Amino acid sequence: MTYQETLQWMFDQLPAYQQQGASALKHKLDNILKFCNHLGNPEKQLRTIHVAGTNGKGSVSHMIASILQEAGYKTGLYTSPHLKDFRERIKIGGLEVPEDFVVRFIADNKAFLEAHQLSFFEMTVGMAFDFFVSQHTDIAVIEVGLGGRLDSTNIITPEVSVITNIGYDHTDILGHTLAEIAFEKSGIIKPGVPVVISEYQPETLPVFEQVAKSCNSPLLLAEKLCDKNLISDLKGIYQKRNICAAITAASQLKHFTISRENIKSGLANVVKNTGLKGRWQQLKAHPKVICDTAHNAEGLKLVMQQLREESYVHLRIVFGVVKEKKLEDILPLLPKKATYYFTAPEIARALPAATLHKRASEYELKGSIYNTVSQAYKSALSEADKNDLIYIGGSTFVVAEVL
Repeated sequence: MTYQETLQWMFDQLPAYQQQGASALKHKLDNILKFCNHLGNPEKQLRTIHVAGTNGKGSVSHMIASILQEAGYKTGLYTSPHLKDFRERIKIGGLEVPEDFVVRFIADNKAFLEAHQLSFFEMTVGMAFDFFVSQHTDIAVIEVGLGGRLDSTNIITPEVSVITNIGYDHTDILGHTLAEIAFEKSGIIKPGVPVVISEYQPETLPVFEQVAKSCNSPLLLAEKLCDKNLISDLKGIYQKRNICAAITAASQLKHFTISRENIKSGLANVVKNTGLKGRWQQLKAHPKVICDTAHNAEGLKLVMQQLREESYVHLRIVFGVVKEKKLEDILPLLPKKATYYFTAPEIARALPAATLHKRASEYELKGSIYNTVSQAYKSALSEADKNDLIYIGGSTFVVAEVL
């Protein structure tokens, strides 16, 4: 198979959560353990950092990887979902896994994948571990896909674990209270392994403390330990907390030599070093176009706060969401003084633009319906003056289609 045929098989043969939703998930680690055993247990041959959380885990993972790269280490990075190309999920030193590796890996293991009916995420986790070992990486930063306790990445024993923001997302899977969600995230805490907490609430801190104590794991509250004067090239006021998490995690790596200068330059060059996209990313200057992958109430609250600090004549918002989002939590956060371009990404989970438009009108959000993200964005561009601001968001998949 060619690379595109291989990707088509991966997405079509077996369901992916990003496309299908909760029905694609398998709440146990049996398959990934069998697969990694089949591969020669690459997860046991890697030094890793494990990052979980509702918001911020992608940014923190990229920050840590950038710091390690600046310190001269060959650094693997596994994240999800991708925005443009599947290979964004698996990188070493900021370079994506080669197409021929993806093709060869699937071809070599296709019989096993079919026989055991592995999920899309399970096969990609195994692919990442195998690639990192084959390329002799010094360390790999591994981002949790969803949750933590039963996520396919949770078969590693990392050098340090990191838990970022806890918020109400994927409640149909992870629980309906912050404490329940925190318990699922804290499943990545391993015996004796330090765990860094970047944010916490009265409901979540006791959960982290209890799990860390039961594992005899040092618990570090990042906001009380980090140098708050350091800045990152990742824009957005919400990145301040992520910076603290990355700095604190780097400080816990006993087998690695990382200087303050490495941390400073690593934070300043995250995009250059890792190729991260979609975090308060500016696409155009006149009109100014900003996209951000924030997609739940906690994330959007911070992004809307950032929007209020921007200068513009008129605000235009290209917006789409997936079906499982609680619109009653999201829509009240959005500014009423804006023109909306309601749309839907091209995935099965997308909420129809007409439904979104109808619900948004209940919150006095005014705009038009567009069948595709491309149409919505082109319309916003054509109607905008040079001093307007266009914001694109609501879903990772909306941002992905614009990029």
